[in-house]
Amino acid sequence: MTELKLGIFVPQGWRMDLADVADPVEKFETMSRCAREAEKAGFDAVWVYDHFHTVPTAELEATFECWTSMAALARDTSAIRLGQMVTCNGYRPPSLLAKMASCVDVMSHGRLILGIGAGWYQHEYEAYGYEYPDTPERLRMLRESLQVLKAMWTQEHAQFDGTYYHLRGAINEPKPVQKPHPPIWIGGGGEKVTLKLVAQYGDACNFNADIQTVRHKLEVLRQHCETAGRDYRSVLKTIELYTILGDRREVDRVVSDTARRTGQDEGFVRSWHPWAGDAEHIAEAIGEYVAAGIEYVIVNVPNAFEGGVITRFAEEVFPRLGLRSKLESS
Repeated sequence: MTELKLGIFVPQGWRMDLADVADPVEKFETMSRCAREAEKAGFDAVWVYDHFHTVPTAELEATFECWTSMAALARDTSAIRLGQMVTCNGYRPPSLLAKMASCVDVMSHGRLILGIGAGWYQHEYEAYGYEYPDTPERLRMLRESLQVLKAMWTQEHAQFDGTYYHLRGAINEPKPVQKPHPPIWIGGGGEKVTLKLVAQYGDACNFNADIQTVRHKLEVLRQHCETAGRDYRSVLKTIELYTILGDRREVDRVVSDTARRTGQDEGFVRSWHPWAGDAEHIAEAIGEYVAAGIEYVIVNVPNAFEGGVITRFAEEVFPRLGLRSKLESS
């Protein structure tokens, strides 16, 4: 069985998690500091979103762009892996994305994870002047993009002739450090197409769902793997977990503060973070997912920007999962 690993999102602005930091430079330095804190604590990877406008509503507030952030964090850290959950396929041609990813993998000495999905935030597409095709077409584009990425990463003069994308002897140097290429994580749980793409092209799937739904999606994935002749065990099964660590008073404080920053009511914020509670409660929730077949958990804590929150999560939750934080041996 694959050993459980935990990654963590760093504050990036998308969820209004940098709204209390006034200066744009300090906003970035907060993100970078949290990445270094996660590295020191022993998380497997730091993660960012690929969005331009904030949620749950678009506000005049900083949201750091995904791939320039990847490049910066590649140099601000030294050992922790770097991922996106997930790169929106519609925002960059896949040939350009492959080039960017290759460079970041080299800059990071081989620490990149490539997360990708079909995209969903229609408001954002339209605000930036991107076409927003219907879902079936976005998925067809994603299918071709996955093939383009692999061609760019493995061929000396990449060739591809699809409906949406074309390569005519594209040279992509430097190639990624990781061979045959950085791992590809495909986000989404669509049963007819997305999970089929995972079975055909992905190294990992990623969900954001309850236990019962995850069990069902993994069984669908297993069936797609059998059809594709793929070893189901070779696909890493991952989820996102939105949580707040603390006793009742601490959870209430973070909920209230998050509601203030986002302009949402506290009930909405609590619905965003259904696994809030003390370390024992969070570890039990993660354990239930592990029992359902999950092997990797990406944690999002809305107050990570405060400092020390990521460290405390590692100190309190890791031991309850049978994991050792780096802090124990330092």
